[in-house]
Amino acid sequence: MNMPKFNMNWIYIIAIITLVALYMTSGNDNVARVQTDANYSDFKKFVSQGYAESIVVNKHQNVLRMYVKPEHVRDVFNKGVDQTGKNPYLNVEIGSVDQVEQFVEQARADSTFTGKFSYDNKRENDFFGSLLMNVLFFGGIILVWIFIMRRMGGGSGGMGGLGGMFNVGKSKAALYEKGGDLGITFKDVAGQAGAKQEMQEIVDFLKNPQKYTDLGGKIPKGALLVGPPGTGKTLLAKAVAGEAGVPFFSMSGSDFVEMFVGVGASRVRDLFEKAKQKAPCIIFIDEIDAVGRARSKNPAMGGNDERENTLNALLTEMDGFGTNSGIITLAATNRADMLDSALMRAGRFDRQIHVDLPDLNERKEVFNVHLKPLKLDPDLDIDFLARQTPGFSGADIANVCNEAALIAARFNREKVGKQDFLDAVDRIIGGLEKKTKVMTEQEKRSIAIHEAGHATISWFTEFANPLVKVSIVPRGQALGAAWYLPEERVLQTKEAMLDEMCSLLGGRAAEELFVGQISTGAMNDLERTTKQAYGMIAYAGMGDKLPNVCYYNNQEYSFQRPYSETTAKIMDDEVLKMINEQYERAKQILTDHKEGHAQLAQLLIEREVIFAEDVEKIFGKRPWTSRAEELLEAQMRADAERMAEERAKELAAQDSEEVKGEG
Repeated sequence: MNMPKFNMNWIYIIAIITLVALYMTSGNDNVARVQTDANYSDFKKFVSQGYAESIVVNKHQNVLRMYVKPEHVRDVFNKGVDQTGKNPYLNVEIGSVDQVEQFVEQARADSTFTGKFSYDNKRENDFFGSLLMNVLFFGGIILVWIFIMRRMGGGSGGMGGLGGMFNVGKSKAALYEKGGDLGITFKDVAGQAGAKQEMQEIVDFLKNPQKYTDLGGKIPKGALLVGPPGTGKTLLAKAVAGEAGVPFFSMSGSDFVEMFVGVGASRVRDLFEKAKQKAPCIIFIDEIDAVGRARSKNPAMGGNDERENTLNALLTEMDGFGTNSGIITLAATNRADMLDSALMRAGRFDRQIHVDLPDLNERKEVFNVHLKPLKLDPDLDIDFLARQTPGFSGADIANVCNEAALIAARFNREKVGKQDFLDAVDRIIGGLEKKTKVMTEQEKRSIAIHEAGHATISWFTEFANPLVKVSIVPRGQALGAAWYLPEERVLQTKEAMLDEMCSLLGGRAAEELFVGQISTGAMNDLERTTKQAYGMIAYAGMGDKLPNVCYYNNQEYSFQRPYSETTAKIMDDEVLKMINEQYERAKQILTDHKEGHAQLAQLLIEREVIFAEDVEKIFGKRPWTSRAEELLEAQMRADAERMAEERAKELAAQDSEEVKGEG
């Protein structure tokens, strides 16, 4: 039977409804009768006119009630019986009970009152009845309040319903008594050799502190993990806890901040108090920039800033008059430039460990980790996958592997192959393929000319990234795209950045030259070009009129620019000049190779997707060979040799079987 599950909320709701109903219906007389206050003169007048049906006197309260005859209800209350209900009465204050008795006796003698005259002595019962109803009503309000506070406190116990209220200032950190319970070690962290080495030392500090203290050294108090999102900062912290096997407190920076004033600082103190009891242990604060933002950069001017109070408490606990021996604080953020300098100094976070995006070899290690649960094609080359994912973080690579498995399952394949991974990379970079988008022939031709312009410019510029493929299949917000295999350079030269800018402008230049009109299709290219040009002029000091000057300012809430209006005008002129020069250069390259560009655009219209081999057939071998292309060619040669060897083995096996058959 689909019976509803028992829930205490139903008990609360029923109790509240009952209390409200009892309070509203207390005193049946008030429901059945209409009560109106009147003075003593009106009372005497109504009795003399014969309107009174009965009179009840309360000696203790010096009041009386005169019940009105039904036929005279309208004369007294100006309402009908259907509106006043049964037995409506007047409430009259009296000065003396004897005076009322004399008046009633006189009225009986005059035959103006023939009803019942009685006394009411229920003072104690009325008092206790009203007191009980008030207590029940306000008790119901208190129960509702306790219920709400329990909800706010997460249903914490220990003090019944008041537990949530009294635990508001308590730490919300998740405690793992043994870090090994997380089931994560350094074996689960691929790449990041430098970061793992520094984190391994922290594990050694916790396991064997005497080794370091015997030489006079001190155990570091904290380490800050800095790096882009998805690079494995939180995973490294969990691995430290798993390797050290000590208690591990984990919480987010946002858990300190609440709507109540003083709660954040209270939670910081409670967290470190609990950690002292569990020492040696690790405290891990994820996204510490939520509370560690520099105090001078906070836009709140005046008043009480809860985040600043929380930061002050954190600074005091990490390195104040008290000692936190045996407690190592780990924190992670991808916005280290936002943190307060007092938090970053030695003695609080003694080490800053940079967890960067993985390079080629590290991406291969990450792929090896995430490919373990997949059923892979034996011919899949992991080196090729690592080269196809430059700039990908560990989280991105995990997403690629998952998407590839989903794509293979969608097409009912038994193994996940190379094409599935390529489709997954396209899906993540470019977005979902829009097969239902309808384009006219003119739009398709314009997009093909635009993308062919990018491919042509990148082919004939020395430092442009090597082309992988060009597509005019709509994906996400893009109507077409060109895929490149960028070299992972540590330093970017001005010439390389100008070649990239020229390649970005190739699409707009091709539209102007070969379509005769420009479109909004180059909006993203122009945005990237403009940002890159301003970065080169204002930050990298690559301008002709502003050489060797950097105007970078990391003050988030700075109210003025670190340069004058005259300098801003020079920047604008320099940027415009740089972009126009590269645009004219792109038009010149396209004019010199317009026949090849036309063939490339026509091939795109026919096939929608073309690869670097197709471009090479049209333009010939690229004049400049980059390191990435050398690796790609070496891999292609290795693949060809491996296929030839496998073919030779198959032929040899067939020959041996034929010989056996003849024998």
